[in-house]
Amino acid sequence: MERIASFTVDHTVLVPGLYLSRKDGNVTTYDLRFCVPNSGDILSNDRLHSVEHLIATMLRNSEHKDAVIYFGPMGCQTGFYFLCDGEKLPEAEAIRLLQQVFRQAAEYQGPMPGCSPKECGNFINLNVAMARNCCRFFATVIENWTVEQLTYPTGK
Repeated sequence: MERIASFTVDHTVLVPGLYLSRKDGNVTTYDLRFCVPNSGDILSNDRLHSVEHLIATMLRNSEHKDAVIYFGPMGCQTGFYFLCDGEKLPEAEAIRLLQQVFRQAAEYQGPMPGCSPKECGNFINLNVAMARNCCRFFATVIENWTVEQLTYPTGK
């Protein structure tokens, strides 16, 4: 069996940040790494879920909403994947968009989007304050991120 691309990333040298994971035609996948996998640090399910609701809502309400394909948590619980139409949202614009929505989410004062039994099958663990704190952390991490920094670090 072939190894999937994400298993070729050296997780022992990975640091929190924003990385270009892959390009498949015009679909670009970004890796938003919140924590380092081998440190034993993971995002709890309620943190993942809360950030997902807030950021997915903001992305889909942004000026680039037509380029947004998906935003959701990684199975390893260390961050999120953001998929977009790379033709509509080039790398520099994708970075700016993510910087903008994470800053916006860090200051968000409204109710948690999609926080009802009708809107979400697991609405009980959503927490807007927790999401704001996580978004504030990541906004700081990617605050000055550039296209040149989208490459995964290597152990060389």
